[in-house]
Amino acid sequence: MNTPLSSMLWVITGSVIGSFGALYLKLGAERLQINFRSLATNWRLAVGIFFYLLSSVFYTIGVKHGELSLLYPLVSVGSIWTLLWSKLFLAERLTKPKFVAVGMILAGCVLLGLGAR
Repeated sequence: MNTPLSSMLWVITGSVIGSFGALYLKLGAERLQINFRSLATNWRLAVGIFFYLLSSVFYTIGVKHGELSLLYPLVSVGSIWTLLWSKLFLAERLTKPKFVAVGMILAGCVLLGLGAR
């Protein structure tokens, strides 16, 4: 089974949306108190959950016509976006080990793509 480019784009789009989910879950968690009212009124947490659910829809559409062994690792691209959002919105530091990890993620995705041929 060949994996069409459209399937890869659906999965990558889902991973980008999921990375926003992670960002908003973090923002919501910072304001979270352990009681029902706080949980029910925490819009950041709700947005994070919504983005995660939406990313699952994109992922499901993507894997419908492609090879799971090729597509699933593309979800890891979301961690690259999460790194960027963490820097932009949370002022987290970008370090050499984080850049090495990003390089390894990209290299792994390339190798898997080559192995699918």
